[in-house]
Amino acid sequence: MMNAAGRRRVLVTGGGTFLGDHIAAALVAEGADVTLLVRPGAEDRLGGLAERVRWFTADVWDPASLRGRARGHQCVVHTVGSLTADPAHGFTHQRLNFMSARNVTNMCSSDGVPFMVLLSTARAPWLNGQYVEAKREAENYLLRVGVNAVVVRAPLTYSRGAPRSPFWRLISLLRHIPPFGWLWLDRAAPMPVDVLARGVARAAMDPRRAKPMLYAPDLRRMNTRDELAGRGQPTTASALPSPMQSLPDDIPVGFRPRPK
Repeated sequence: MMNAAGRRRVLVTGGGTFLGDHIAAALVAEGADVTLLVRPGAEDRLGGLAERVRWFTADVWDPASLRGRARGHQCVVHTVGSLTADPAHGFTHQRLNFMSARNVTNMCSSDGVPFMVLLSTARAPWLNGQYVEAKREAENYLLRVGVNAVVVRAPLTYSRGAPRSPFWRLISLLRHIPPFGWLWLDRAAPMPVDVLARGVARAAMDPRRAKPMLYAPDLRRMNTRDELAGRGQPTTASALPSPMQSLPDDIPVGFRPRPK
């Protein structure tokens, strides 16, 4: 159901993380009534965003802590995962990227949420194959359960103006040069996080605008020319905490489970 003001209620996992907070802020800018799921102990990372959204603590690796949390929401956006694994401490790619998505999918099913957005990944040479396969397993589980959903096969993201290595700048440049842009680079080259966040937010707000599978070109088409050029209204505004580091290939996408 909608809230009293008629706004669409959206729950976002991964509160207090780079990607989760940007998507939450983009949803606020689109007029959503946002609820953030935050890892216990990470509440202080929300900064000013805590004043713009509802939030609660829960552990996406503990199904019991998710029970009933999504009731009354029209959409859940799942952002939690990690590019890096630590098998010695039990943090495998399957646990980090599949099990969290499985638990959130089950929450949507049991709580009657009609729509879910799953943040997955585009395949790229610089990404660990086990990471990609765990994301694909999460996608397949979503299909088996039958939750109405959009899967976003996103590239890596970065903050505009943040320092970037020459390698990533080169990859972004090659995307604009034929024939590279006609091939996989159009989907795999890193994109500004505000572009991704707006695309995800707009898919969550109006599923009819979105295809069942979104790639980077689809997300760019869901932004205006001014937004793509960085001249649009910032999605962060006063909602986000102080700027965080951009996302190279060694920073977790979301939060990790606590060691048992």
